[in-house]
Amino acid sequence: MAPPPILSLTLPSETGRVLSIQSHTVQGYVGNKSAVFPLQLLGYDVDPINSVQFSNHTGYPTFKGQVLNGQQLWDLIEGLEANDLLYYTHLLTVCDPVMGDEGKLYVPEDLVSVYREKVVPVASMLTPNQFEAELLTKLRIVSETDGREACNILHAAGPSKVVITGIDIGGNLLLIGSHQKDKEHSPEQFKIVIPRIPAYFTGTGDLMTALLLGWSNKYPDNLDKAAELAVSSLQALLRRTVNDYTSAGFDSQSSSLEIRLIQSQDDIRNPKLTFKAHKYT
Repeated sequence: MAPPPILSLTLPSETGRVLSIQSHTVQGYVGNKSAVFPLQLLGYDVDPINSVQFSNHTGYPTFKGQVLNGQQLWDLIEGLEANDLLYYTHLLTVCDPVMGDEGKLYVPEDLVSVYREKVVPVASMLTPNQFEAELLTKLRIVSETDGREACNILHAAGPSKVVITGIDIGGNLLLIGSHQKDKEHSPEQFKIVIPRIPAYFTGTGDLMTALLLGWSNKYPDNLDKAAELAVSSLQALLRRTVNDYTSAGFDSQSSSLEIRLIQSQDDIRNPKLTFKAHKYT
């Protein structure tokens, strides 16, 4: 009897296929653990590549694991290519330039220029935090005007969509988004005021980028709508996380909280629109 045929086929995804290259932890939710499930809930097929595999995130006293090197990454790409699994009708590149936060670099300083010169120009959408936006633009952001100008500088470097996910201005926390639909017109810019939650979380930036990707692909001409949905989902999840830890007898302000991702899946799939974008004129 002849052996069964080896199939090398994948059906096209109705909503899109996402190649997600991020970190992975066995326990907890950061990197791909924060991004893959939400994107799947929003209807996307997700192909994760784990740039690192750690026992837990690096905020714990210790961690163990492996780091994927360049050759190992290339091996994965070659395996996909050999089986005709690298065909895409079009490509949108979303980049969360994870370099640091609150004035502290997570990566070697010489990588900043690599992000600025090599990564940003190929991105369709960029989602830096305030510190990362300042590093990429060499502009100190101390006002909303500065935030909007930082978006303009980043547009000039390549991305048509920019979302600075958290800007601290005068004690207020803002998201500033910008969509340059064509080079002949000024970008459409907006802000969302975000309430401060007195707790520290991990994985929220990775989750926010995933939500922005998912919703912006569903609303390609309405970045403000995508941001409203993403912020509404994230804030509902964070409130649930704090409430669950508090109910279990923990002080939510004493340590970093692992987000309650699985318990918040309804807020991801069908968010209540509780945050509105205010457009700049």
